[in-house]
Amino acid sequence: MGVPQQQKPQASGGQDLPAPDRDAVIDLARFFCLALVVVGHTMMVSPVLNPDGTVTTENTLALQDWFEPVIWIFMVMPLFFVAGGITGLQSWRRLRARGGNGFEFAQARLLRLVRPAAALLAVMFAGLWAARLFGVEPQVVELIVTGAGMPLWFLAAYLAAQLNIPLLAALHDRAPWLTLAGLTALVIAVDCFRGTLPLLAYANILFLWCAVQQLGFFLADVPAGKPGASTLAGVIVGSNLLLGLVTGLGLYRGNMLVNLNPPNFCLLLLGAAQAAALQLSRPVLTGAASARWVRAVVGLAGRRAMTVYLWHLPLLAAMSGLLLLTDFPKPAAGTASWWWSRPVVLLGVIALLLPVLAVFGRLEERPTASARSRRRPAAAVVTAVVVVFIPVVDAAVNGLTLALLGGGAACFALAVLLLGRIPAAPGGAPGAARGPLPQAPFSANVEP
Repeated sequence: MGVPQQQKPQASGGQDLPAPDRDAVIDLARFFCLALVVVGHTMMVSPVLNPDGTVTTENTLALQDWFEPVIWIFMVMPLFFVAGGITGLQSWRRLRARGGNGFEFAQARLLRLVRPAAALLAVMFAGLWAARLFGVEPQVVELIVTGAGMPLWFLAAYLAAQLNIPLLAALHDRAPWLTLAGLTALVIAVDCFRGTLPLLAYANILFLWCAVQQLGFFLADVPAGKPGASTLAGVIVGSNLLLGLVTGLGLYRGNMLVNLNPPNFCLLLLGAAQAAALQLSRPVLTGAASARWVRAVVGLAGRRAMTVYLWHLPLLAAMSGLLLLTDFPKPAAGTASWWWSRPVVLLGVIALLLPVLAVFGRLEERPTASARSRRRPAAAVVTAVVVVFIPVVDAAVNGLTLALLGGGAACFALAVLLLGRIPAAPGGAPGAARGPLPQAPFSANVEP
């Protein structure tokens, strides 16, 4: 079955508008992806204090012989972008039906992601600078800084894809298959030249994830019950066979974690398989998502999903780094004791996340519009986009440093000031469902 068709309530002017109802299956899929990422990272981060006093990190999970076939299955990052394509296209069409434009869409998307990220960068910069002043080893500080850099690449990639939704949606409406084929061709072209022009490979942060997001557009438009199970199964099998062919011939690495940064064509094939699997399993997932306790858990996590994603890895890196300064038992990475300690590490990260969610989780709540709200000038939105991407691109190419962490916090804060508050539609009264955002009592994570 396809994505459920949404009811259309009457707006204040009598116009039929799509309701911003949640798709429970997409929410469940996002929750699964987020949980898998958090659990996976607890098995990857492994700081090592060497005999000479230096600190290094090991990706213990990636060093296991069985890792490559497992990560082939559980590399869920493409599924994030497929889900983002579904909700993003629906959000853009709702906004457009209300008379909104691409700048308002960009404003809402930026505020949704940049506000919690700005808080993370500011707190980390202040905390780590204080740690340096109090004599904490610079290598430990650098370890924690690296932990902040990993979530930021996703933020950059997701924002780049989402901000292009108005343009890609217009192309999709005119020629969906040609648009997907064009993006795919760009991805392959970049892959062909990445050996001679290494920096060019980072262009696929835009082309690749936009192509995967485009798969979500297809799922958003597919009629209920289409395509059939045999077609979806064929897409899953065909995508994996082609993936096996290009990796078996040595054109790409078989390790999907290596293929993730910068991303390449393998992630598009995984995305196609995961999009088909999501659609094929929708009847089963619909039943699971309708359970009351599942709705409660998914809803609670969904309202703070971005905060969990942004903070869990820096907190894990901080906890691991600080433990190096204590006499707490630290089993060697990859040993049986190390693996048995992973549940304890996960519980530790969750314990650290709880106060963070209580303090900073509200930043994910949408700024509400007032009757006197005005649309931000297009120049302010464009400037905010540039201000956000300057430190993110720098971190992606040159790595995140403590100085760049502070600069990024300042840039993100400036972007929030430039974006202001989400505007109400012209002539809209307070509480009317005419602006680009849904009104209460919808939860904070409802897509605008």
